[in-house]
Amino acid sequence: MLDFLRTLLAAHRAGLDERGSSAVEYGLLIAGVAALIIVVVFAFGGVVLHDLFENTCDTVGTSTGHACNR
Repeated sequence: MLDFLRTLLAAHRAGLDERGSSAVEYGLLIAGVAALIIVVVFAFGGVVLHDLFENTCDTVGTSTGHACNR
């Protein structure tokens, strides 16, 4: 009976260990996606975002009658 309880306890502890490793794997996955987003924003952000905001400013300025500050 004591051996059975030890086996159950060992199985329970092994299950807890796997949950921790899953959390680490998800954390690494999220960190990788965040790093990819940062690289894309720095690589394309200057040109794309500048043109996007400039076009938006021109459109809003034309519709409201105000000029954009540049």
